[in-house]
Parts: sequence; C-alpha cells; structure tokens
Amino acid sequence: MNLSLLSSLAASRRWIAPLLIAACAGMAGAAVAKDPKIRKTSNAGTAPQEQLYASRPEAMRFADDLASRRDLDPQWVRETLGQARHLPTVVRLMQPPAKTFTKNWRVYRSRFIDPVRIAAGVRFWQDNQAALARAEAEYGVPAEIIVGIIGVETIYGRVTGKFRVLDALATLAFDFPASHPRARERSEFFKGEIEQFLTLQSRLNADPFAALGSYAGAMGMPQFMPSSRNKYAVDFDGDGKIDLWGSPADVIGSVANYFKAFNWQPGMPTHYPVRFDTATLDMDALMAPDILPTFSVASFAARGAVLEGQALQHTGRLALVELLNGDPNNGGSAPIYVAGTENFYAITRYNWSSYYAMAVIELGREVAARKNSAS
Repeated sequence: MNLSLLSSLAASRRWIAPLLIAACAGMAGAAVAKDPKIRKTSNAGTAPQEQLYASRPEAMRFADDLASRRDLDPQWVRETLGQARHLPTVVRLMQPPAKTFTKNWRVYRSRFIDPVRIAAGVRFWQDNQAALARAEAEYGVPAEIIVGIIGVETIYGRVTGKFRVLDALATLAFDFPASHPRARERSEFFKGEIEQFLTLQSRLNADPFAALGSYAGAMGMPQFMPSSRNKYAVDFDGDGKIDLWGSPADVIGSVANYFKAFNWQPGMPTHYPVRFDTATLDMDALMAPDILPTFSVASFAARGAVLEGQALQHTGRLALVELLNGDPNNGGSAPIYVAGTENFYAITRYNWSSYYAMAVIELGREVAARKNSAS
C-alpha cells in the first residue's frame, strides 16, 4: 500500500506504525469472471436498503461524475456503487488510536518473524524459485525482499481479507471517520481508489462484488490498492491476464516491478550498522528528515553518526532509522538505530513504516537462511 509523504512520515514517529499493515492484511481470491453478462453485477448478499450507498446523494453524484470522466456506462456505475454497503466495522478500524503509546520493535518483530511465516516462506520460495530468480534478474530486486513482502502482507496468500473491496472503498470514501486528523484527504484518496477499481472492473468485464480484500480495499497476495494494481501489476506468467490471488508468478513480478518503479537500486544494501560519537552527536539534526535518505556519509559522520567497513564506501544518501523498544522508563529497552539507504526507503513506499520495512528485511533473511540450511 502506498499513500502520501513527509507529513505522514513525521506523524508515524509520534504514534502508531502499522495502520497500513493491518489495512493490507488481506484479500481472498477473486477470480476474474469471463462471463460477458457479469457486468449486470450481483445482488447476492446485499444488506437492507438503508445500508446501501444508493441512498446517498453525494455517492450518486460521484458516480455520475466518475462515469463521465472515465467514459463508463452511467447506469452501471450508479447501480454498482449504489449496491455498495456501508461497513461500520471498517469505520471503527480506521479510527485513530484513543491514546498514544510507545512503539516496540521487539514486540512488532515477533508478530511477523515467527515459525509459521518462516516455514511458509521456505515452501513459497521452493515452489516459485524460477519466478523469483527471473524477477531478481529482470528488476534487480532480491528474492528475499519479494518473499519478505508477501510473507508480511498475507503469509503467502493465507490471509488475504474478507471484506468486499467496493464496500470497503465506499465506506472510506464517504464515511471516513471525521475524528481522524486527515479525514478529508483520506476520503479523497479512497474516492480515487473507487475510480481505479470500477474502471478496472469495467475493462475486465468482471463482477465488482467478487473481489474480497482488506478493510482498506487492498487486494490479493501482495495487497495492492486498485491504483497500484493498475500501475504496477504485471502478467509475469505470460497467460494473458494478471492474477494477484492465484498466480504466484504474477505476484512476484508485480512486487518486483513496484520496487523498480520506486527506484530500487540493484546491489545496494538496505541498511548499515551505526553507532554514535557522543562528543559530536547532533541527534535532532539526524532525526529531522525521519526516514527520508538525506545525508552523505561525510555529513552523517559530521553529526556524530559513526559508520564502519562497507558503509564508508556508500555513495548514496542515508537516513538515521530509529526503532523504539518501548519506554525505557517503564520496562522497555533502548532503541535500535541503523543507517537506512535508498533501498530501505523504497520498502517504506510499500508501507510508511520503518518497523514494517525492517520486518520485511528480517523475514526475508530468515526465510533465506532456513531454505539454504535445508538444501
């Protein structure tokens, strides 16, 4: 999942990291329908009329505008969006946290680097070794990063979501919780995702209610939002269609293509160890850009961040990445720091969280180590 930039990055240091991880936690297999009559859309399982967006004038105005801009059948767009259901659960899940708390990398890590995911990752890698090798060769993205992403997102397709995508998108477009500090911006984002989703479904002649996903409308094994699916997904298995639910090859190629689009640098490490020279340390300056790579090796060192070995030869920009381990004054331990590269930052374009990025990196490494030891 992929949203906006520095304001969110700054905010993420102050409160919760994994909003988008939860949002990207699922979408169950929605096979693309081939029946040309499918455009009539399905009424099965709809809620009572008062819970449908057909009764919302602003939703119907949006449908008319969308149809006009995208040259879609206006009746189909109105009927389809009108059948979308308001989901109170989605509104509740998108509420901002009731109170701030200190993030804890060790706890966070334990949710994703566990025996179940590692074992599933080994099987996924073994079953899809050729596609992973080809994606690495064509896009320059290491197999372990691709494996890490798919494992963190959906445990290799095991947990892909239970919400109808259009229901989730409509709820967040027209009923995003007003208490959220960025409610208007988020609402506009999800309106854009409705536009991307309905345009795609119309082009594919697919049932817009067959797709199930996360509470934010993220889709398939890689949990792409509709806009990301339309921009970055690829037919990597060459069967003439893109299937992010049932084709591991398409998923692998699409994740690799996503990272290439976000400037993944082949051969560059994701991060380096870092320690501090207390005599020259300027922590405020080092932390000011958050995880945006800003410093050269020399400017990093000038602010008291000490690098060694291979890191001294790094030619790109660096960021000081902080991973809190709870409150040291309340049973927690000291934070962990690393020097993040442009490739670390590229992983955060999938989900704006340094904790997420490190979980992806470490899961991929653990899977690779387990696979190699079993060979």
